[in-house]
Amino acid sequence: MIKTICVYCASSSQINKVYTDAAAKLGCLLAEKDLTCVCGAGRDGLMRTVADACLQNDGKVIGVIPRFMYDEGWWNPYLTNLFITNNIHERKKKMADLSDAVIALPGGCGTMEELLEIITWKQLGLYDGTIVILNVNNYYDPLIQMLKNAVDEQFMREDQQTAWAVAATPEEAMGLSFISTS
Repeated sequence: MIKTICVYCASSSQINKVYTDAAAKLGCLLAEKDLTCVCGAGRDGLMRTVADACLQNDGKVIGVIPRFMYDEGWWNPYLTNLFITNNIHERKKKMADLSDAVIALPGGCGTMEELLEIITWKQLGLYDGTIVILNVNNYYDPLIQMLKNAVDEQFMREDQQTAWAVAATPEEAMGLSFISTS
């Protein structure tokens, strides 16, 4: 049974409103479904938006942040719970350990790295939760094409494409989060 969903997303605030709107909607949906949001604890960008929307709708948000980011003050002070890790690697492991599923909103290198790592962990049997790529505004189309190319060029097996699902909207992502992709 899914009780917690890890949301990977950007900390950048200089982004198109379509992404902020999707993050806010996702946060609201998490709260409405009584699901705890696990996130990177960031004080800015989509991380802040999804957390604030969840909290404003009586949801719970667990943030996980590495010590160096905490020391810089890069964390959201309103979270339900905050875990401080020694480094970024421990952060990613803790976020995965705390979650029953993952939804990846658009983001930069850090978000894509988290997404690709959790997909790799799923392929290796190290993570068994559902992984949903929330392809808002077709943001992830090039990455999805690259993953397909990896299969076409035989760097990945065809059946490994079932490690993730793709959704266009937060509502669709929430529906897919409850469907096993293994």
